[in-house]
Amino acid sequence: MISKRGHPIFAAVYDRLIRGAERQFLGPHRVWLTTGLTGRILVVGCGTGLDFGHFSPFVDLVAVDPDPYMLRRALARARALDRRVELIEAGAEALPFRGGLYDAVVATLVLCTVSDLGQSLREMRRVLRPDGALRFFEHVRSPSPGWARFQDAVTPLWKRIGGGCHPNRDTLAAIEGGGFRIVGLERYAKGPYPVRVFVRGVAVRSDSVGARYSTRLPAGSSK
Repeated sequence: MISKRGHPIFAAVYDRLIRGAERQFLGPHRVWLTTGLTGRILVVGCGTGLDFGHFSPFVDLVAVDPDPYMLRRALARARALDRRVELIEAGAEALPFRGGLYDAVVATLVLCTVSDLGQSLREMRRVLRPDGALRFFEHVRSPSPGWARFQDAVTPLWKRIGGGCHPNRDTLAAIEGGGFRIVGLERYAKGPYPVRVFVRGVAVRSDSVGARYSTRLPAGSSK
């Protein structure tokens, strides 16, 4: 069950906490995630709406988040951008949409926080069109056994102070186990410990005969 309590303090300070990382590292990844997308797009776990300004103004944009405090800030950002976004309070574990509705699902630093990772990915797959794509940018469990054990040790505290963030999740295995096939992937060893290893990529439904969107890096993207 999704908690309706939210994280008012975390939501209030989130943009300031990641301002430096947004400018130096995260911004180019948001550009990559959103470039070339058309049609009806779902942003899962939109947070304060940092992705909104990167989408084409011509897409039909829908965004969900279970945290009402985050959604208030996302609404303020959408208004400041003069951007039409349908905002819905909902968790990824139970998306309130019929199947096959979206051309693309975008997940940016959210799969670490969902309460049920497998169920969330199954829901994302369900609402995607057969030729749609999941674009994701996430931090993942370290391939180093030593760092992975460290991530396991700090996760109970980290998720309490980080809005539910789990630094030790094997997110790539979960994506493939959730009915997706990863068709493009890049890894980055940047960021503060214990959140150190990042991945960005494209996945399609495992029953898809082809992806609607290119998996190549758009021109001008940077690592």
